[in-house]
Amino acid sequence: MFRIKGLDHVVLRVSDMDKALAFYCGVLGCVEERRVERLGLVQLRAGASMIDLVPAKGGASAGARNMDHFAIRIDPYDEQAIRSYLEEKGVRLGDAGRRYGAEGEGPSLYIFDPDGNTVELKGPPS
Repeated sequence: MFRIKGLDHVVLRVSDMDKALAFYCGVLGCVEERRVERLGLVQLRAGASMIDLVPAKGGASAGARNMDHFAIRIDPYDEQAIRSYLEEKGVRLGDAGRRYGAEGEGPSLYIFDPDGNTVELKGPPS
């Protein structure tokens, strides 16, 4: 049998790679790890996990939401400081609350990337 240790990666279809990279690297602090040019894939290191970005293509999936949301565990969690920082960066904020996650219930804040994907910033369990 196996145990899940944490989020490995998520794959997002993005409409503008430059805007996505500016958000995930410039605002959230991910680091570009590698590119697979033949796929248009850019892989970002997000702590122990990866966020993969691929260009959105035309057809049936164009304009379709590619996921509901994903959560990034952050520490420390100071909601007011996080809100101030993200507002300075022009990031659209969503609801904050106490939510259940991989480590249990704790504080979190929903935010939105440039493509409207919901990203949950998850604090420690309390």
